[in-house]
Amino acid sequence: MRFNFHSMRRLTFGLTLVRHGETHYNKQGLLQGQAIDSPLSETGLQQAEAAGLYLKDVKFSNVFVSNMLRARQTAEMIVKHNSSFAQQMVCDPLLKEKSFGIAEGGRVQDFKEMAKAAGQSFPDFTPPNGETQEQVKERVKEFMEKMVQHIGAEHWHDRQQDEASSAAPPETSPVEGKADDGVRDIPIHALVVTHGAYMCVAVRYYVEELHCCLPPGCDKAHMFSLSPNAGLCRFILTLTKEEDRFVLSQISCVFIHRADHVKQ
Repeated sequence: MRFNFHSMRRLTFGLTLVRHGETHYNKQGLLQGQAIDSPLSETGLQQAEAAGLYLKDVKFSNVFVSNMLRARQTAEMIVKHNSSFAQQMVCDPLLKEKSFGIAEGGRVQDFKEMAKAAGQSFPDFTPPNGETQEQVKERVKEFMEKMVQHIGAEHWHDRQQDEASSAAPPETSPVEGKADDGVRDIPIHALVVTHGAYMCVAVRYYVEELHCCLPPGCDKAHMFSLSPNAGLCRFILTLTKEEDRFVLSQISCVFIHRADHVKQ
C-alpha cells in the first residue's frame, strides 16, 4: 500500500465500530451466527442505551448497520440519542455475523470442543455449513471498499484539509478517554454497528493486511480479542482519489474494545 501524500488530495474520516448489545443467547453462552436473529435482552437494551448516551454528542455523518435484529436495535438506540445524525441508516448484509453452520444454537463451549477435536484453534474452526474465516474476510473487504466509495463520493467536496498540502494528514486529538477521542476535528465520521466474530476478522484484516497503526501500549492479543457487547473500536482512515475511484491510503487505530460506558 502506498503512503505518498505529496501533492495529493485526500479525505480523512473517523470510523467507529460497535458490537451489538447482549442477547439472551449471549447471556446463556449460545452461538447465534446468522440463522438465529434474536433481539436484545433487557441488559442488551440497557447496553445499547449506554452506548447511545456515551456517543450522544459525537457527530456521525454516516451510519451503516448489519441487517440482523440485534445490530439494528443497537444502532437505532445510538441514533435515537444522537442529535447530529439526521440521515437514514444503511442496512448492509455484508456486516452480518459469521455463519457457524450446524453449531448455531448450540453452546459456545461445545463449539470450542468441536474445534479441539478437529485439531484447530477456536477462531479458525469452521463447522459443517459454516463460513470460513477467509469467507468472512472477503465480506469485510467488500464492505470496506463499498464504504470507501460511498464516503468518498458523498464527502469528497466537504473535506477541510488543504488540498495543496504536501504534509501527512493532521494528527488526531490525543486519546483522553473521551467519547470524541480522535474525531474532535474530523467532521466526517461513520458509525458501523455489527457483530463480535465479524469485528474480530475485520480488526485482524486492518492490522495484518492494511497495516493499521496500533494505539500506544496495545498488544495484538488484546487487539484481536472479542469485543464486549456494546464495545467500541475507533479508527481514522485517509482516502486519496485516483481517477474516478477512491483509495484507502492510511488507517490507524485510536482505541480498541472500549467498554467503560457499559461498565458504568
